[in-house]
Amino acid sequence: MIRVATATEMRDLDARAATECGIPSLLLMENAGAETVRELLEAFPKAARARVLVLCGRGNNGGDGFVIARRLLGRGVSVRTLLLARGEEIGGDARINLDILEKLGAAPVEIRGGADLPVVRDALGFADLVVDALLGTGAQGPARGVAADAIACLNRSGRPVVSVDIPSGLGADQPEPPGPAVRASLTVTFALPKRSLLLFPAAAYAGRVRVVDIGIPRHLWADAPPQVGLLEAADTAPAFPPRAAAAHKGTFGHTLVVAGSAGKTGAAALAALGALRVGAGLVTLAVPASLHDILETKVTEAMTVPVPETDARTMAREALGVVLDLARGKDAVAIGPGLGTHPSTQALVRELVARLPLPAVVDADGINALAGADDCLRRAAAPRILTPHPGECSRLLGVAVDAVLRDRIRLVQQTVADLGLTLVLKMARTLVGHPTDGVAIVPTGNPGMGTGGTGDVLTGMIAGLIGRGVEPPLAARAGAYVHGLAGDLAAERLGQEAMLAGDLLERIPEAIGRVKAGSGEGDSATRQLGDWASERPGD
Repeated sequence: MIRVATATEMRDLDARAATECGIPSLLLMENAGAETVRELLEAFPKAARARVLVLCGRGNNGGDGFVIARRLLGRGVSVRTLLLARGEEIGGDARINLDILEKLGAAPVEIRGGADLPVVRDALGFADLVVDALLGTGAQGPARGVAADAIACLNRSGRPVVSVDIPSGLGADQPEPPGPAVRASLTVTFALPKRSLLLFPAAAYAGRVRVVDIGIPRHLWADAPPQVGLLEAADTAPAFPPRAAAAHKGTFGHTLVVAGSAGKTGAAALAALGALRVGAGLVTLAVPASLHDILETKVTEAMTVPVPETDARTMAREALGVVLDLARGKDAVAIGPGLGTHPSTQALVRELVARLPLPAVVDADGINALAGADDCLRRAAAPRILTPHPGECSRLLGVAVDAVLRDRIRLVQQTVADLGLTLVLKMARTLVGHPTDGVAIVPTGNPGMGTGGTGDVLTGMIAGLIGRGVEPPLAARAGAYVHGLAGDLAAERLGQEAMLAGDLLERIPEAIGRVKAGSGEGDSATRQLGDWASERPGD
């Protein structure tokens, strides 16, 4: 995985580069400016003959902007620079680079308050391209005062924007902008990606993201596994090893799917087919008795078993013994798709989660049944993988949906540590958390997957991988990655509006092929983020 850094981690890395490796911070600033110019000219080749406006703040982000302005001037580019501060407020490395600009006769125009905003608007009218070096990762809280006003002017201008490290106004660690923020076309970020560049809605402000090397030695962060990382194809490929020539269906495990209720047979079918599509050798689908004939017709590749049901045609608590018997000789279980919320069904789920001696993936109504019943998870007889969307996670944890969205990484970390399980929080940029393996951000997927049944497919995929012998944490990551990639492939062919959950099933084979073929290629952060962060998922 690509390590994803917090603002504090980046500040510590900068300091360690100086104290442990003797690399001056002034050199890091110079490299940051030089790399930004290189990326800018690669993304906007006409910028060499264009008019560029560089907006600088008072901190080190502004210092990077001074370097960028100088280097563009050195290439003969027409550059104007505005400083949203008084010159006497600038210190440290930024002061050195400001002095250089002044000696070159290119001193920035100072913008000291609201009365100077007409100068900003006039400069934006002059510009073909804008460099945003106002506020960096060290900024705290929302943009205020003249900075907020300048951000509003910039966003209204319609000019393409290159943001330095992060778009001004974003918090480096927050998935939501704390206030007004620059909407960038390109963000050039230094050494490591930051959380806000990957997590929506903040990520929608970043445009294409490029990670560049500014000279911080890799060994300063590479020795310890990341607490939060960006998942790559190479991380998931071990879930799909070559098949032995003498393999047979028994080689690839037997997955049990406990799912379905009246009106929701599709959820059961999609989960069973998801398990089969990732290579499960055998799948048995346990369904309420009156739905058995429907599923026998609907899913020809899986075996089906009728179990006791309630008057509402949901699975009954009395099915416990039958399901436990069915689990004998199986390798993994999926519980929840389309089960319904009948009290008898919820009682069954809680018993199964506590007692099943096999790894179990719990989703949808299975998760709803566990709200307020943490004890079932704490005394579970084998590994458990939960795959909630934010609403289900809210009910499970007893917190507001807004709190889940606002503090999603910490909540995932806390939940997996407290309950000792794997958690897959499904959303734009799904998170997969595990007590010892940290939190993985899944880069694949798109808004077209916001349609009924896609989560059921994922449940089956993860359970099918575990049934094949893949360890649960890897199965969760590989399942989520391939699931999203299948959705991306479907969107390429069908468009996002027309996608159905069944379209994902059809693209899983190609997605697995892409993972296996691409896992040995350069998983460079620059290439991957450039591809991924240009997406604009919806809510």
